[in-house]
Amino acid sequence: MDTIIRVCDVEKYYGNKDTITKAVNRISFEVEKEEFTAIMGASGSGKTTLLNLIATIDQVTSGHIYYDHVDITALKEEELAVFRKDHLGFVFQDFNLLDTLTLEENIILAMTLHKKKKKEIQDTVESVMKGLGIWEYRKKYPYQVSGGQKQRCACARALVNHPKLILADEPTGALDSRSARMLLETFRMMNTQYGASILMVTHDAFSASYCKRILFLKDGEIFHELNRGSEDRKTFLGEILDVLSLTGGDLDVQ
Repeated sequence: MDTIIRVCDVEKYYGNKDTITKAVNRISFEVEKEEFTAIMGASGSGKTTLLNLIATIDQVTSGHIYYDHVDITALKEEELAVFRKDHLGFVFQDFNLLDTLTLEENIILAMTLHKKKKKEIQDTVESVMKGLGIWEYRKKYPYQVSGGQKQRCACARALVNHPKLILADEPTGALDSRSARMLLETFRMMNTQYGASILMVTHDAFSASYCKRILFLKDGEIFHELNRGSEDRKTFLGEILDVLSLTGGDLDVQ
């Protein structure tokens, strides 16, 4: 398979020479196209920092990140803005929806930024909202729907411009167990039916068990990797918990 993201010997430091914190320590890995990958680790392990570096929200201290053979760590700010708009989709823990717009309008807004034609916008928004099971809520405002429905709206917004890579930061963190399950099924559908490559940061073993591969971080380094292969999700979940018990991290199971 083709590689969509290649992280090469990346380091990230914070602070000054008196109080330097190394958040990411010489990490290297690849994400294949149409892969659903999780990054796991305890609080302070560097997982969100790593995601922010890949999202170009933060800058590496050293090393390189390649996206389809383009070194995105060498892009200028204007080029980074275009890169984010054209290639990335984001799903956040706190939804980041505009309360003054309906669910449908929140998704339409994401497409108008790409200057798509009205008919294309209408057809795509309807198709994606129906696919994610929220079409019937299209005229409701975010404060009128459940957390799970808001998060599926955020997924639809991330999908409508057909990004090659979707980045999700603790997407189930604000959801109850039922909504979290529905969201993870949505991610799996986005991956298998829409061909979206997904990189998800989570400390929740149940969420990670939906992925095809997991990278485990500890003290800013990758110390283990799990591939699901042909295993069922329940068996894979047990393996994840076994690895997490070695990290001293949180053992969350929703």
